[in-house]
Amino acid sequence: MPTPRSDTTEQTAAVTIVLVTGPSGAGRTTAINVLEDLGFEAIDNLPLRLIPDLLQTQSLSRPMALGLDSRNRDFSPAGLLDVIAEMSARSNLDLKVLYLDASPDVLLRRYSETRRRHPLAPAEDPELGVTREMELMASIRDQADILLDTSDMNIHQLKADIERLFAPQGRALAVSVQSFSYKRGVPRSVDMVFDCRFLNNPYWEPALRELDGRTDAVQSYVKNDQRFPAFYQQLLGLIRHLLPAYREEGKSHLSIAFGCTGGQHRSVTLAETLAKDLAEDGQQVSIRHRELQSQRQK
Repeated sequence: MPTPRSDTTEQTAAVTIVLVTGPSGAGRTTAINVLEDLGFEAIDNLPLRLIPDLLQTQSLSRPMALGLDSRNRDFSPAGLLDVIAEMSARSNLDLKVLYLDASPDVLLRRYSETRRRHPLAPAEDPELGVTREMELMASIRDQADILLDTSDMNIHQLKADIERLFAPQGRALAVSVQSFSYKRGVPRSVDMVFDCRFLNNPYWEPALRELDGRTDAVQSYVKNDQRFPAFYQQLLGLIRHLLPAYREEGKSHLSIAFGCTGGQHRSVTLAETLAKDLAEDGQQVSIRHRELQSQRQK
C-alpha cells in the first residue's frame, strides 16, 4: 500500500550543512569560497560556542557552509566533536563533515611559499606547527563524511572536486577515477585500489614507451593481454553492482584508483576505460592521472 504523502514534506526537509575543516593550508578557504559560489550561506571562523545559537535562530532556508579549524578562537577537538554530534542529532539538518587533508611535506611547502607563520607555531619552525595540528585534528579526521586529500591538487582541481560533490544536482553519487605509480605510493583517502602490474607493460615496447594510456596504441596493447578481458569485465561488474548500494547508503563520493609501475600506461588505460564506461552508464565521473599531472607541472 503506498505511503500517504505528507503535506509538510517541504517544511520538514533537512537543510544541508557542510562543516569544512582540516589542517591549515589544506584548502579550507578555497572550499568555503566555492561553496558560497554554489549558493551556500558561508560562515568562516565562527566560534564553536556560537554554532548552536546560530542554528536555532536562523531560518535555515538554504544550505550553509561552516569553516572550522584550529585557528578558531575557542577550538578544541572535543568541542568540535560535541558540535558534530549535536548537529547530527537534529532531524532538520543534513550534516556533511568535509575534511581537507594534505601530506605534511605539502603543508610545509605551502607555508614556505606564502611565508606565513603557522598558527600553532607562530614563533617557531612551521614544521612544528604542522605536526602539532595534524595530531590535534586526528580525531576530527576520523569523523569525516568526505575526505579530500589535496596534496596533488591545484586550486582548480580542488574547485572542480567541491563543485562535483556539492553542486545542486540531486543526490547523485560522484565517482572519481585516478591512476598512479606505486613508486610514489598509493594515493591517500581512496576507497578502492586495483593493481594493474600483472598486465603486459607497454614501457618495454620502444614505440610505446613515450606514449601514455590515453592513446589508442597503448590502450590496444594493454587490452590485447589475454588476462585483460576477464579482469576488466569482473571489475566493471563489481563497480556497477556496488554503486547503487553506496548511493542507498547515503555515500556522496566514491574514489577508485588504478596503480602500475610508472603510472603512465596500464593504470591510465584502466582509469580511462572505466571512466568512459561509467559515464556511458550515466554516472557522474571525473578522472585524474596523478603522474601525468606531475609531469606537466615540472
